[in-house]
Amino acid sequence: MITNETLKFLKELKRHNERPWFEKNKARYEAHVRDAMLDLVAELQPQLKKVSKSVEVGPKSVMRIYRDVRFSKDKSPYKTYLAGMFHHVNGKESSSPGYYLHIEPGGSVFCAGVWRPETPKVKAIRDAIVEDAAGWKKVTGGTFKNGTTWIGESLKRPPPGYDPEHPFAEDLKRKDFCLQVELTDAQVTSKKLPEVVGKEAARVAPFMKFLAGAVDAPF
Repeated sequence: MITNETLKFLKELKRHNERPWFEKNKARYEAHVRDAMLDLVAELQPQLKKVSKSVEVGPKSVMRIYRDVRFSKDKSPYKTYLAGMFHHVNGKESSSPGYYLHIEPGGSVFCAGVWRPETPKVKAIRDAIVEDAAGWKKVTGGTFKNGTTWIGESLKRPPPGYDPEHPFAEDLKRKDFCLQVELTDAQVTSKKLPEVVGKEAARVAPFMKFLAGAVDAPF
């Protein structure tokens, strides 16, 4: 599981993001970072599957620590955080709702929703909000607590064809329909982290079900 040693390694990696340092400390990485994240995902599997059988949770959910620097000005070879991407069974390119866990000292979050959906799916979500404003209000109204916030980008004005005076005009402008829940370092290093994440996943499940229904995906 994630421990203080995990966070310590990530802090040091941020200061020494270079291959010689990483190779010298590779045993620490394997024991306290890579294996810790794999163990965590194994513990999360029953928690997230309890909420939705349409989310994939397994070793492949763990994102590589090596950065793709081919098209980046920043040539730092390693990510200074851990990440687990729990895609919908329809696939990561399907614009179906999924979960994301980001572990970084002082900046850990658990996210849920649809990130950068393709144009037809964006329209489907916006149409669902217009057609069932009461339902949208119900699944989002009590969601924003425990450090929960919207993330992502929005248009400057409502898209063509949508009422700029609609009660959810701000949501209709969204390009991303995704929430994030802040996690403290104490929560991240607690043995109860899988339970915490599972509870947060269950808490935002109505929001996820709304999005899944909008894009015609199971949840």
